[in-house]
Formats: sequence, structure tokens, C-alpha cells
Amino acid sequence: MVSCPALLVAGCASGQGKTTVTAGLARLYRRRGLKVRVFKTGPDFLDPMILAQAAGSPVYQLDLWMVGAEESRVLLHEAARGADVILVEGVMGLFDGQPSAADLAAAFDLPVLAVIDASAMAQTVAAIAHGLATYRSDITVGGLIANRVSSPGHRAMIEEALDRRFAFFGTLPSDSGCSLPSRHLGLVPAGELADIDRRLDAIADALERSAPLPLPAPVEFAAAPRAAVAPLLAGRRIAVARDAAFCFLYQANLDLLEAMGATLAFFSPLAGEDMLDTDALYLPGGYPELHLEALSGNLGAVAAHIAAGKPALAECGGMLVLLDSLDGASMAGVLPGRAALQKRLVNLGLHSIALSEGTLRGHTFHHSLSEVGLDPIATSQPNRPEGRGEAVYRVKRLTATYMHLYFGSNPEAVARLFSE
Repeated sequence: MVSCPALLVAGCASGQGKTTVTAGLARLYRRRGLKVRVFKTGPDFLDPMILAQAAGSPVYQLDLWMVGAEESRVLLHEAARGADVILVEGVMGLFDGQPSAADLAAAFDLPVLAVIDASAMAQTVAAIAHGLATYRSDITVGGLIANRVSSPGHRAMIEEALDRRFAFFGTLPSDSGCSLPSRHLGLVPAGELADIDRRLDAIADALERSAPLPLPAPVEFAAAPRAAVAPLLAGRRIAVARDAAFCFLYQANLDLLEAMGATLAFFSPLAGEDMLDTDALYLPGGYPELHLEALSGNLGAVAAHIAAGKPALAECGGMLVLLDSLDGASMAGVLPGRAALQKRLVNLGLHSIALSEGTLRGHTFHHSLSEVGLDPIATSQPNRPEGRGEAVYRVKRLTATYMHLYFGSNPEAVARLFSE
């Protein structure tokens, strides 16, 4: 067993300010000279970019289904061995989803810090906090951050209603300087915010002014040795698209490819960079719809790689740029069809997919509709009974789907996707 102060930051819903608070705490503890490790509950690419900038270290996912309880235990134990404090950002509301952030807190005895948007209420904050703290007996909600508090009087009303029922109470002001901008898929990526460090410092300053902010209580993490990974990709050189258009990458996926022996060669399609003598290609998701003009003329190397029959995996946005057109702009034309952005979310949720290479887990989250002139080789299985599956297409050695795959759910299958 190893002990480390730890906290799960959760809310009563999405949009309460969980990422803002987690990032602010990470930056504050880091400024105190502490080594901070941050995790994100469930599938997410955008929040981890902000959290990594705040903590100064990579952010990994924890999830009892997609990542798995055993791998989550390994990640927490490894972090606890070298960190001074561990912060875990929850997902949606504390009890939302199967599994939920509350399930994760219960599985690893993580104390919960609740974040509540107080902008349209005062004393009712105490009622919501009371509900979060008493709904389940197997978790402990020991602290509260009231976000978007407009004045000292507003804070006083909330604090009076709480009546010292929480060991920790802090606030963040309703100030644009203490917020993080967002767009249709979530927060704006950290790399696109020129003032990201100023924002993180402002959030940390505001939190520090509102409360003493000691370290959370220590949590015991059981030893969990990491299983050895077979060198199934030894000698393989994999081109990985990574720029503002292709930025939805799990750090754990990259780590696994390298652990299996692959050499990763990052390149920017936006900048027109070539893939330079690589054996396989990974086109992750991102924001290609924001860079249509630049991408339209820079996909020749990608198309040539696929036409040559070399292995390739394209996820979500990576798949969209392989169609004939995206929002009317010409794309690579590898997959016959087109796609268009919608005003509302089209699909969301945890999914699994059974391929000839093996079954993989992951998630889907997109705002586009596509028409592809191919029969899918498989359709994903959503976790929710009312969920809608995602098609998987194959052209030569290309595998393309809206799903974002979590490679650790089946390393052997992933190795087959990137092998000849």
C-alpha cells in the first residue's frame, strides 16, 4: 500500500465548473512546489489538455469500464508513488452514467469535492450539497466549491445555509477571468489559448483567496503491478497526425504503442508535413471542420498511404477527412461519401466494437452526420440500451469509424490493426 492525498472533484451536472476548479487546484498546489498528478474520469480529450497545462504532467483516464478497474488501480498506485497530491476530475454529474464518478470514488475510497454553479441561487446550494452528500452511503462528500459567486453577500448567504456541514468551503467569482472558454465539443484546447497560464493563475489566486486550501486527506492505494506488454509492434514506425485539427489523443494509447515496440512519428497534415517512410498511420479525431481550407490540399500523402495498402486507423474527425467532402469542402476521397456538421450533438456514449482483430472498447461523441457509400464491416454496441451504434468501414488496410478506441482494452487487437 502507498498513501497519497487525493480528491475527486465532482458536480451535480455538466457545466458546473469541475475542470476550472480541478485546474485551479492543480496550479495552486504546483505553485507550492508540490508534484501534482491529475486524472479525468471517463472518456474526454479536451479537459485533460487544460489539466495537463495546469499540473505540468500528462493526464490519463480513469474509468471502471473503458479503462477497467485493474488498469485504473495500476494508474493510481503508480501516481501515488511519485506524487504529493492526486486530483481526479469527475464526469457530468456525480451519479450520472454507468459507471459514474461516484462508482469510481467508491471503488478507490476517493473523498469528493463538490462543485456547484451558484450563479442563479443562494441557500439552495446547501440543499444540493446535502443531496450529493447523502444520496449514497459508500462515498464521502467532504467539501464544496461554490462557483460563479457574484459578491461577498452572495457567499455569506451560501455559507450561512451550509451551517458548517462541510469541512472545506471555497468560492470562485462570476468573473470571465476565472473561466475557461468553450465551443461545440467542449472546452477550447489549451494550445489555442494564448492566455491559458494567466487564466490558470487567476483561478488559483481566486481559490486561494477564498479558503486556506490545505492538502486533502491521504488515501491508501493498493499495490498493483503493471502487466508486461508483448513487443507486438517491434520495429514498426507509425505516423500519428497531431496538430490543431487532429488533437484527440489519449496519452495512454500513445504509451501503449511505444510499449509494444512501435516508433511514433508525429506529423501535421495542417502544415502539409509528409509522413516520411512510415509503416502505418493513425488519424485521430479533433477539429478538422475548423481547418477545411488548409486540409483540402494537404491530404495527398494520407491518401497515398492508404492507396498503397498500408495499415491505417481513422477515428471520428480522422475518418471525416477521408470522405469526398466535409461541409462542402473537398477532402481525401478515400471513403466515398460526405459529412456535414449539425447544430446539435448526434451521438454520445461508451461503446464496444467486435472486429476480426478482436473486441475493443471506447466512446463516441460527435456533431456531424455522414453518408458513406460502403457497407460497414461491423457496428459498435453502445452501453446504453437506447444508444445508437457506430459503423466501421474498411478500405484495403484502412479501418475507419466515428468511435474513439481505447487501445488498452485489447492491445493484441490494436497491434493487428497497425500490422501488415
